[in-house]
This record gives sequence, structure tokens and C-alpha cells, in this order.
Amino acid sequence: MQEPPPGLAELVRAAQGGDQLAVGRLLDLISPYVRRLCGPIALDDGADATQEALIVVFRKLRQLRDPAALFGWVRAIAVREAVRYATRSARSQPAELGELPAPGDPQLAADIRDVLSRLSPEHRAVLLLRDLEGLDERQTAALLAVAPGTVKSRLSRARLSFRKAWQQ
Repeated sequence: MQEPPPGLAELVRAAQGGDQLAVGRLLDLISPYVRRLCGPIALDDGADATQEALIVVFRKLRQLRDPAALFGWVRAIAVREAVRYATRSARSQPAELGELPAPGDPQLAADIRDVLSRLSPEHRAVLLLRDLEGLDERQTAALLAVAPGTVKSRLSRARLSFRKAWQQ
């Protein structure tokens, strides 16, 4: 989310103050964003990760000091929850590239999600944050609580693995 919607600060402050109507509008505003972040990382557990991230957001909403920073704060929570769910999932072990469907298989050609599922949650998170969200290495490293060099190496491996899987 590039530009915060007009009136966001007032909406956040009202929700922080306990205004249930404001809480509902805030939920409507951030739910699609949280889903978009959690889905590609947590895959089959995306809905659960989204729900848990939203629960954490609203449980800790009063701790948000700068309402203009809402989407960055929500992003950090959503990515953390998505990685947590994906890691607990049976899909946390990346598939061997040799197990990929044969070239021309309609499942592979039609489903990017299948290719993503073959990456570790950490690699999916780095791909999402760098390539879809447009964060730089430093921002991604801070969000994932790893060193910038780790982000760089994970991103390189994730892109290579994705490319290999997609080309098969």
C-alpha cells in the first residue's frame, strides 16, 4: 500500500479508543492487504495466518504510536504470522526439484502456487517482500529479523529455485 487513505489517522485513533464502528471499518480496510501478504507465504494455511495476524493487529492496536505507519506495522505482523504458520505446516520442508511435475504438465503451467509451495516459508517471504512489496534488503531484513546478507542469499536461492521449478 503506497499512499494511506484519507482519514486513516483519525480512523486508527477512533479504533484505538474503542469505537467499534471504526474497528469494523479498519478491519475492512486492512483485511485484503493481510490476505495478500499471508496467502503466498503460508499457502494452504493462508486463511489461518490471515486470521491470526488480524487478531494480533487488533489485540495490539493501542500499541501503534503513529497511525500513518499502520500498513508497515500490519505488514510486519502479517509476514511474521504467515512464516510461523508455514513453518509449522507439513509444507515447511521444501520439495526436491526432481519431484516437480514434468514439463507441459497443466498443473505446473497453470499454478504459480504449486511452484511457490516448493520453496521454504523463508524463501517465499523474501520473494513476497522484495519482488511483490518492493521493499529493499534493509527493510526486508528488519522485517524478518535477519541480517541483510541473509536476505540477499535467500532471495538469490529463492529466485533460482523458482526459475528452475517454473521452467520444468
